[in-house]
Amino acid sequence: MASEVKERINLKEINCEKELTLAVIGGKWKLIILWHLGLEGTKRFSELKRLIPHITQKMLTNQLRELEEDKLVERKVYAEVPPRVEYSLTDHGESLMPVLHAMYNWGKNYGENVIWKDL
Repeated sequence: MASEVKERINLKEINCEKELTLAVIGGKWKLIILWHLGLEGTKRFSELKRLIPHITQKMLTNQLRELEEDKLVERKVYAEVPPRVEYSLTDHGESLMPVLHAMYNWGKNYGENVIWKDL
């Protein structure tokens, strides 16, 4: 979540719950990361990178850190050589899956009936 939004949350200046929701899940890649973790379960960093080929390593790292900070994603580090790190949804992250399914269905319907209808 952006530092500006965090400051507004701390000052209790968020206009409404919708703004808070968008602040937490907003960004180009967060919904895609959440979608893959929700549908396919726990993933390693390299697996997520393969599933989202256009994301840079730095951006994936930043987005995962923000999702972890916002308590939507859990990062588990295994004390092995080489180290293994896995990402999974928390209960709060899981609670977003019905919203993500609804957004997917809306987008599919919109695409078929508006965007690609006459192509």
